[in-house]
Amino acid sequence: MSTEIYLHGSAATTNGVFAQTANSTIITNTTVESTLINGGVGTLTVPANGFQVGDSGRAVFGGVMNANNNQTIRIRVKAGAVVFLDSLVQNLGSSVVNDIWSLNIDFTIRSIGGPGVASIVTLGSFHYTKTSNASVQGFGFNVVNNTTFDTTISNTLDITAQWGAASTGNNIYSDLFILNKTY
Repeated sequence: MSTEIYLHGSAATTNGVFAQTANSTIITNTTVESTLINGGVGTLTVPANGFQVGDSGRAVFGGVMNANNNQTIRIRVKAGAVVFLDSLVQNLGSSVVNDIWSLNIDFTIRSIGGPGVASIVTLGSFHYTKTSNASVQGFGFNVVNNTTFDTTISNTLDITAQWGAASTGNNIYSDLFILNKTY
């Protein structure tokens, strides 16, 4: 999906796929894996056989997060039950108070086909900036899924967060999510 736009009198190309237009639901007081995505414009679905080798994309997220001392969070990128990227459980350390978080996700389709043939590599970088002292904390994670990824079926992207403990002091939401096709 390509749309031509004009910047300062010259043509430029954008490959916007999806833009969230409202804050996500706040994930709080639960240990249930929940989506960080709310409605928007565009699509998060690639139809069956819609991927090509080399297709690449970038997702950019941002929002606000709070967490009690020594809480854990887990971030997953998936389509249905197929996980493309899993941060596993990450300890946030000291308390998080109205800190701004960002998540950048990059992916490339390496091969197409059914499970065991198709391959996707996905890398993520989750960071939050402490409002108390401006220090940046976070973690990175990457996965090559060449076992359960399937390009012969429809794939609808979802990004989730899951707290390790249910508490009203643990909450996260996204107020920005943009997905672009980069190649």
